[in-house]
Amino acid sequence: MKRSAFKMKLKPGFEDEYKKRHDEIWPELSRKLAEAGVSDYSIFLDPETLILFAVQKLADDHTTDRLPDDPLIRQWWDHIADIIETHPDRSPVCIPLTEVFHAD
Repeated sequence: MKRSAFKMKLKPGFEDEYKKRHDEIWPELSRKLAEAGVSDYSIFLDPETLILFAVQKLADDHTTDRLPDDPLIRQWWDHIADIIETHPDRSPVCIPLTEVFHAD
């Protein structure tokens, strides 16, 4: 199991909407992520910068590299593209972060 972290950027004025959409996350999306080996997934918001910080655990045999080709994932990206920064294909701009410290 490894931890993975990345950041995204929320568009101004969409703090409540972003939380609402994630409070109502589609059950089939949660299952899809679990099937790909994602667990213990959290997203935090820095309200001053609108930076979203995500951290998740990935199983040793995770298949997250296949998720961008999945129609359900693409549907979710379409669902949130109006409130976060995205690439031209509507995928979220995710910037990987390097772990520099961890303590259990």
